[in-house]
Parts: sequence; structure tokens; C-alpha cells
Amino acid sequence: MRDDELTPASVDRFVEQYRRATGLPGVAVAVTKGERIVHAAGYGRAPSGERVTADTPMAVASVSKSFTALAVMQLVEKGKVRLDAPVRDHLPEFVMADGRAATITVRQLLNQTSGMADSTFHEKSLPQPDSLREAVARLRPARLATAPGTHWSYHNTNFQVAARLVEVVGGEPFAAYMKAHVFAPLGMRHSVTVDTERDLPPSARGHLYILGRPVPLPEPHGFGNGSGGVISSAADLTHWMIAQNDQGRGLGGVRVVSARSIAEMRTPSSAGRSYALGWSLGSTPNGAPVVKHGGDLFTSTAEVVLLPETGYGIAVMAGTGLAFDDAGAIADALVAMAEGRRPVSPPAVSPFLLIDVTLAVATAVTLVLAALGLARSRRWAVRRTGRSRWGTASRLALYVLPAALCATAAPIFRVLSRGRDIAWIQLFYIYPTFMIWLVTATLLTIAVLATRTFHLVRPRTEGDAQAFR
Repeated sequence: MRDDELTPASVDRFVEQYRRATGLPGVAVAVTKGERIVHAAGYGRAPSGERVTADTPMAVASVSKSFTALAVMQLVEKGKVRLDAPVRDHLPEFVMADGRAATITVRQLLNQTSGMADSTFHEKSLPQPDSLREAVARLRPARLATAPGTHWSYHNTNFQVAARLVEVVGGEPFAAYMKAHVFAPLGMRHSVTVDTERDLPPSARGHLYILGRPVPLPEPHGFGNGSGGVISSAADLTHWMIAQNDQGRGLGGVRVVSARSIAEMRTPSSAGRSYALGWSLGSTPNGAPVVKHGGDLFTSTAEVVLLPETGYGIAVMAGTGLAFDDAGAIADALVAMAEGRRPVSPPAVSPFLLIDVTLAVATAVTLVLAALGLARSRRWAVRRTGRSRWGTASRLALYVLPAALCATAAPIFRVLSRGRDIAWIQLFYIYPTFMIWLVTATLLTIAVLATRTFHLVRPRTEGDAQAFR
């Protein structure tokens, strides 16, 4: 075996080593080279308890964007869609409050230069749609962040509009179109595309690490068809990667898209040179070109990496959420192995564990201090009798700070993440132990504030003063 060759044994060995080091509960991995399936396997268990195998359906999240882009390119090849025509020519229902939206082209949806962005359309924190039709309809009051074609901004709604376009022009529901024209021709027997988290099969749900242990949790509510709704398996993704690496031909020579369209899908815009049509472009540490896309749900992650020079395809689907990026870490390690480099091993002690322990201690300390504050509220109020009202008010105001931070956590996240949108409940999935501490602190400080305020305003008796002298 050459140093730059992946084998089933070397993949198994690394993945099991990674799982032992991190506690990753379940993961599926696929490796192809050219037209050959090197390996497809599952490891560990899903939250439902079933063993993960090569055929276990799991979420690929935003890797779905490459599937949506291919579906659009099929319609382009049939002459039903023009990449550089306004979206509204093909999808008249696509209307926004911003008049510039009339000039958004199909290509700009797929390379994410439409001008739509989380900063002006809060797609996650707004009420969620139940269908692609509703996803497009809710854009009516929205405005653009920038003029179409001038700036790149990663925004899921671009691909929801593109998927709706496929429905309307293709003449059938998006899920049916994908099954008939993409999944079935490529032999992807376990692949579907779904609308919301309610449609996820039990095996496609995931976990968060809390205090170093994987905890199964339901995915928070959200809509993802077109942008993140594909459910697939390791075995199915081998077929997908072979088609990508063989100019649009799957196993057995079945063609789902032309070589010209594959090249088009890997051609970026001048406004976003590292993003093409549903694919990210980059290079390995060795300088080899990479075509890839990652995918993040709040309880699972995925990564598909194509190495055009060597013909390798690597896919990983992990049963832990976006805060941990296990899929990306494993994919990076397998790319390193494919290039003859030593993969980066996970740390002996996870930094997430150290953070969790620190925040768990902070939560315990907060509980103790709050208990003392509640027990001493009457004494505190008596001692404040006769003192400056402003001084007393300023002391009580400090107890409002955790509540203020809790209420503004989502807007603060948007600022720190340069405009990316998030719903308040979703913060629990990114920072679980921090949010547990923050909510605990908020509830307890409100209780102390209410108790001390009550004792301040209640009628004072002579016995109160004598009791606490």
C-alpha cells in the first residue's frame, strides 16, 4: 500500500481511534476513487439505538445545496431554465419588497451573490414555513442587503428559492423530482429530501456533547428543503461522489448531468471566488485543489470532499451538532491520509469538556449564592432602611443584568457572527452549558430581586429592626 492510499482498514482504524478519543456516538464514512468504491461503513449507534451501517439514512444538511444545484443544471440542459436570466422569468411568485430583486439571476441564487442575506432577512428566527412555496412567499416583505451580483453572502434562502424553481419548472414536487431524476438514476436507494426537522428519520437525529458525554436531543424547529433537506447514507454518497468525479456519470455509466455542467458548477463568481454553484472551492495543505461542501444541523454534521487531481471522494456524516464539527475533523484527517500526511489526532482532553466543567461549577456557585441571597433578603431589606434610594436601586439593578443578557443573546450572536441569524432556542444547541448557566442565573437573580423588593416595600415593624441589629 502506498502512503497516499486510503484503504478500508486504515479508514476503520482512524475512525475508531477518533471515536474512542472523543466519544462520538455514531458516524458514517464513504470513500471513493475515480469510479471505484473504496469503502462505505457505519460506526457506533444512532440516538434511536440502532447500529449505524453503510445504509443508515443520515442528514447531509447543507451538502444538499450541491444536489439542488445539479437539479437546476439538469433543467438548464433541457433548455427550460437559463442560468443568467432573472429568477422571476421562471418563477413569477418570487417577489420581494426590494425592487432590485427583479434582477436576481438563477446563477446568483446558486453562487450566493443574490444580495439576500441573514442580516436583512432573519430566515431562522422568523416563523418557519412548511413548504417551498411558503419559503418563497415569506420573502415578500424582505429587502436585499446588497445589489445582486456584487457581494457573496451565505444564505440558505437562496437554495430554497432554487428548489422551488425546480418544482415549478420541473412540474413536480421537489422531493419527487429529486427521486426521479437524481437519486433513482444514480442508485441512491436510501436518499430523500425533506422539508422540516419533523420529517427526519430517527437515525438522522443527533447529539450534543455535555460534560464530555453525548446527549441525544431533538433537532430544533426549522425548514431546510433545497438548502439542507437531503437524507442519505454512506453507500448512497459513494454513488454521488463517483458521478461528481466522473463528469456526471454514475456507476454503470448512467449520466445525470453533462461534463460541461459539472465544470459550470465548479466555476465561482468574481464576487465570491471560493464558492461556485453549490460547491466550495479551496486547496489542501499540499496545494491540491478541493471541491467540497460542509453541512451543519444543530445535532449533526456532514462533509463531502472531492479531490479532482487524485479522483478521491470522501464523505462523512456524524451524529453530533455544528458546535463540534466532528464530520469536518474526520474528513480533514482522511484527506491528510489520502495525501500521505499524518492526520491530526483529537486532543486527549476535549476543550469542550474543560469549558463545560467550568460552566457547571459556575452554575453550582450561582445556585449557592442565590440561596444565600434569598435566605438573607429580609435582613438585607431592613439594613437598607433609611439609606439612599438611588443606592438601593443601583444595587438591585445588578440583578437585572443576567436577564438582560438572556433576552439579548440572539442579537448579540448576530453581531458577533457578522449578521448570521439564529433563533434564541438554537443558542442552547451551540452553547449548551453556557445557556444553562445563563438561564439559571436569570431565574435565580429575578427571584432574589423580587424577594428583596418585597421586603423593601412591606410595612416595617419594630421587631424587624431589633431582630437584625
